[in-house]
Amino acid sequence: MKISNLGTFRAFRNRNYTLFFCGQSVSQIGTWMQRTAVSWTIYSITHSAFMLGLTIFAQQFPSFLLSLYGGFIADRYNRHKILLLTQAASMVQATLLAILILSNHYTISEILCLSILLGIINAFDVPARQPLVHELVSDKDELPNAMALNSAMVNLARLLGPALSGIILQQFGAGICFLLNAISFLAVIVSLLVMKLPPFQPPVLKKKAILEMAEGFRYLKQTPILGSVILLLALVSLMVLPYDTLVPVFAKMIFNGDAATYGYISSFMGLGAISGTFFLASLKKGTNLKNFLPVSGFALGAGLILFSHTTYFPLAMTFAIISGFGAMAQNTLCITIIQVHAAQNMRGRMMSYVALAYFGMLPLGSLLIGSISQQIGAPNTMLCQGIAAFVIAIVFSRYMRKEKVSKEGVNEEELEEIEDEIIEKI
Repeated sequence: MKISNLGTFRAFRNRNYTLFFCGQSVSQIGTWMQRTAVSWTIYSITHSAFMLGLTIFAQQFPSFLLSLYGGFIADRYNRHKILLLTQAASMVQATLLAILILSNHYTISEILCLSILLGIINAFDVPARQPLVHELVSDKDELPNAMALNSAMVNLARLLGPALSGIILQQFGAGICFLLNAISFLAVIVSLLVMKLPPFQPPVLKKKAILEMAEGFRYLKQTPILGSVILLLALVSLMVLPYDTLVPVFAKMIFNGDAATYGYISSFMGLGAISGTFFLASLKKGTNLKNFLPVSGFALGAGLILFSHTTYFPLAMTFAIISGFGAMAQNTLCITIIQVHAAQNMRGRMMSYVALAYFGMLPLGSLLIGSISQQIGAPNTMLCQGIAAFVIAIVFSRYMRKEKVSKEGVNEEELEEIEDEIIEKI
């Protein structure tokens, strides 16, 4: 295993990336505070795992419907300006949610409507944000490091955000969480405004939106590594990642806790996630990232299986760390592989397929997991999700071995050398 501690933070040599990282760090903490507060508010009112799933569905399904169009927009127009607009719109959404809760005159349907609005915004934000990281790094060999650090930042926020949210929920209520999230968007907006980027070069030949989206689909079919990774992400998002839906149930019913307990569980999962992304950031250049995908899947499955029926809280937090490690390592690997292997003029559209797989399957999975939990209980549902993670990892690892063997005249060592050469050229 090739690991270099000295180069873990090498992407920070890029000024624009450092600005982006700092601004996003503040904003992401606010985002996780809001996510935690929304879920706890819904569950406190309804005591229904299904309603938790419906809330996640309302927030993410619009992103599924619009993600392909969002990818087309990201490839055609200035991604920097797109992000400025989406971040400003997200600040408005958080402000409206804060006003609604602080006025103490709100209904479940109003919260769901604002969740739908956030889903629409994310449909354009995600396909523009991830490819923009590529533009912020001058040395493209540092892109995997930058992507891993970006995920580490998100997961540091996942560690701090829920913990802060749990404390603020107990002391001041959900409205303050939403207000702080709205304020946090100022950090990322300012960081975007002070960046020094080269002038935007629009595509020379502009086609109709439907033709460019069809072109992206043909490219996906012709690039097996991208298609297989996106399929993996879709399956995991449908059957495994909606375990977040059950966390409030565990906090309240299994561990007899409150909002702070919910925050602690989410934070320990965030601790595992940030450990996974720092581990990936420390991998040496040339490491075959595809080899780590099944390993991350096994870690995710083991964490969920062990967590599902553990009633001793400190021990359960150990398994929460393992779950978070596996989940975020797998997501980070998928996004990094796609960013490295996709052509420059296709990155926005490929990220739209990532958003399609994630935001399409995750809300459907949240509804599914919420419904199953109502029938067999949260512990047994999470146990099944852990088993599903194992099965998906086994199938994917066998598929990758079959793909290597099927390449005539190229053994595994030669194939890895070819892939490293491709990454260096990109």
